[in-house]
Amino acid sequence: MTPEHPTAQEPPYAWVVVWACFGSLAVIFGVAYSFAAFFESFAREFDAQRADVSLVFGLCGLIYFVLGVGGGLLADRFGPRVTCVSGMVLIATGLLGTSLSGSMGAVYLSYGVCIGLGIALVYTPAIGCVQPWFTRRRGLASGIASAGIGAGTLVVPLVASALIAALPWRDAMRLMALGVLVLGVGCAWLMRRVPVASAPLASASASAGAGAPRAAVNAPPGLTLRETLRQRSFWWLYAATVLAAPTMFVPFAHVSAAARDAGIDNAAAVGLVGLIGIGSLVGRFAIGALADRLGRGLTLVLMQVSMGASYLLWGASAALGGSLGAGTYPLFALFALWFGLSYGGIVSLLPALCMDLFGARALASVIGTLYSGAALGNLLGPVLAGRAFDQLGGYGLVIGVGMALSVLATVASARVVTPRAGAGGRG
Repeated sequence: MTPEHPTAQEPPYAWVVVWACFGSLAVIFGVAYSFAAFFESFAREFDAQRADVSLVFGLCGLIYFVLGVGGGLLADRFGPRVTCVSGMVLIATGLLGTSLSGSMGAVYLSYGVCIGLGIALVYTPAIGCVQPWFTRRRGLASGIASAGIGAGTLVVPLVASALIAALPWRDAMRLMALGVLVLGVGCAWLMRRVPVASAPLASASASAGAGAPRAAVNAPPGLTLRETLRQRSFWWLYAATVLAAPTMFVPFAHVSAAARDAGIDNAAAVGLVGLIGIGSLVGRFAIGALADRLGRGLTLVLMQVSMGASYLLWGASAALGGSLGAGTYPLFALFALWFGLSYGGIVSLLPALCMDLFGARALASVIGTLYSGAALGNLLGPVLAGRAFDQLGGYGLVIGVGMALSVLATVASARVVTPRAGAGGRG
């Protein structure tokens, strides 16, 4: 396949940025999703109901998705390095504060708010930093970089679970804070904005709309945030993000609890989040590379379908839990892998699609604005799922609603796929 810009060069430091982003995302989402390992500790320590504990995860996600646009704007103005380093320091501070908490209210502030703010300063600046370095292998680079989310989801909750088994949970939190300062700050320090003179040409500034104003001199090619918000394709992509968010985030907060309800032991139940991470890793590498050939828009539609379909296995696990007990673990494990593959594919595709459609000029801000669409689902999805369980004693309604929302997200994603977006490997 002939590249759109065969003379565009992807400098060697581009791959340093990819792996720095990988490490940064592994740290921040490893911390966010290690919430599953601390779920029972919070519930016992503060005598809290499942919905109340789930609010910690939802609040954290609400903040980093809503304020991700702010992180993107800061990165566009001051550069990704200073923004990401600041975010890592905030995450470490939040972990330390959680270890000192004396009530659920304090946990909401330290884990929910402080860590949420820290992730907002790292997530969109890091992933937005990668795309402008690449043209031919943008899907692959985006997939590798965002695979850090899967790696963190796989490793950090298991490490947290092992630490909790050996130490009081508060000491485990303090060790995690130290890890963020060492590993997280180190990766964030390697982030660097692509030099304008060597930036690959953005393929989508033309596809975003004929007659769009040209980028300013000495700015990367593409649309400003204001111009992007006038594009219909952005709002269909935003609608897909809003609709998919509850389906995407409920399992991170509840699948381990659902497995424990079925009689599966705590270590194996927490390990399901790690299996989501494994599936996510495969999805980000394999789906990102596949999308470069098949078309990123069309691949996004297929992954939305796949994520909704994966809930069938969760439903089967719930239906058989009463009779099979711990014997439902293979079904839970297969659900986690399938869901993770679909989730990882979706998350790896969105930044590359933004670059394709809107260019590099305000990419971090555009991605941050897009991700704000996931905020409400990230907050209300886990909390309402917990409330539904507290009221109904099961997850049947949650599973049905998740599948219905995936159907709607698929329809919205399909509206993004134009003849240009779905052909020639450029989505």
